[in-house]
Amino acid sequence: MTRLHGTKDFWLGGVRAEAAAFAAAVAQAPPDAPVPSCPGWTVTDLVHHLGSCYEWVTALVERGGTERPDLREHPVDAPGGEASLAWWQMRYDTLISTLDATDPETPLWNWAPQSKKAGFWSRRMAHETAVHRWDAQMSLAASEPIEAKLAADGISEVLDTWLPAGRRQSGERPHGVVQLFAADADQEWLVRLRGEGVALLDTDTILDTDEPPARVQAEGTASDLLLALYGRVGFDVLVVSGDPTLLTALRTG
Repeated sequence: MTRLHGTKDFWLGGVRAEAAAFAAAVAQAPPDAPVPSCPGWTVTDLVHHLGSCYEWVTALVERGGTERPDLREHPVDAPGGEASLAWWQMRYDTLISTLDATDPETPLWNWAPQSKKAGFWSRRMAHETAVHRWDAQMSLAASEPIEAKLAADGISEVLDTWLPAGRRQSGERPHGVVQLFAADADQEWLVRLRGEGVALLDTDTILDTDEPPARVQAEGTASDLLLALYGRVGFDVLVVSGDPTLLTALRTG
């Protein structure tokens, strides 16, 4: 079983579908409703965050180049209350048209230890939108799972992008091998933890006799696996065997 290799069309399709569901949830929720999965945030805070992400990525793509940009946070100049959704919508519309018109092979900066290409940001925005759509629906106590193929690619993004970039929540740096399996997406991942190092092993090239023994195995839907890696749900929603402390070392966000 291989990990999903996404395309620009796949990721932008994910952005469109998840953004529509995000907007629908926000339209139903009171602006000051708390977002349980983002402690301290209201629905308006969530809208401002996602809209600001869209605005920042749009500016990055329009600027072009592979030089590191100014990463300082700037105050969000956005309306509150119900007007925030229209503000978000304008930034979404600009983002999707900008990414749609950009060749994914265009050289462009990103923060991960991988190729500096524009396709990174189509992928990143798909998963940013999907997880925050789930957050928005949590404010209504009516969250729906992330679509299996998109969630499977999101798991791969955590393992091949977030963790190698050092974006791990836990200060623990254990050693061992973690096996994740999403039956609904027919995907598996083997991750070797080596203290500060994280290696996503290629399950296509590992021979049966060479496969490292996993110290922990976790199985569930792709959506539950992804949400657990982001700390949105507990690992108890998965079927886990082995040393669960290794799973905590995979959390990001």
